[in-house]
Amino acid sequence: MLGPPALGRRLCAPGQPIAAGPHAVASFDMPTVLRRGPYRFFFYSSDRAEPPHVHVERDENLAKFWRDPVRLHESGGFRGTELNRVAALVGEHQVLLLEA
Repeated sequence: MLGPPALGRRLCAPGQPIAAGPHAVASFDMPTVLRRGPYRFFFYSSDRAEPPHVHVERDENLAKFWRDPVRLHESGGFRGTELNRVAALVGEHQVLLLEA
């Protein structure tokens, strides 16, 4: 089901984990910052205790990039060449992502 456009996709009922496994979170507040091709760039509204970063998803694949300087923190499902493409997009839109 799709949530409001400003919040991106809501994959489950409010208060339920977004996913199972290592990427599971208890919150559903995932504002979408940018969409480029098949990629959705977003953050969790409760991610304030960490350095600036952005989460990226395509289908079932997830990655997390630190934003200044741009570097991969963790990934699940993406292949190396695709991670390079996503890292280039993070760098290309770094100002927008940092402002968000």
